[in-house]
Amino acid sequence: MTTAAQSARAVAHPDREEIRLEGVLHALSDPMRLLVVRQLASEGAELTCSHFGLPVTKSTCTHHFRVLREAGVIQQIYRGTAKLNALRRDDLDALFPGLLDSVLAAADRQADPLDGA
Repeated sequence: MTTAAQSARAVAHPDREEIRLEGVLHALSDPMRLLVVRQLASEGAELTCSHFGLPVTKSTCTHHFRVLREAGVIQQIYRGTAKLNALRRDDLDALFPGLLDSVLAAADRQADPLDGA
């Protein structure tokens, strides 16, 4: 059973069939958002927003996570007071086979200096 407090903290996500290629590509086109996706992919776990340490303001960081969530690239869930982020790899792979792996491989080859690689 969902309590009122839990439902108030629920975050809206697009269903799999609502995820659009142009939205995913837009979300992945920004270096900060791509850095988030690369870290989620390499960790393979749910991570808090603070884990990423992006060199941007808190409001800009919030914006980047919202773009990723609304595009269907990540899922955000609350566990207690922590908002956790997870890559929606299964959904993306089902809709756009090979896209995420290709983007991640290309990003790794170019090794953005923002991620300290």
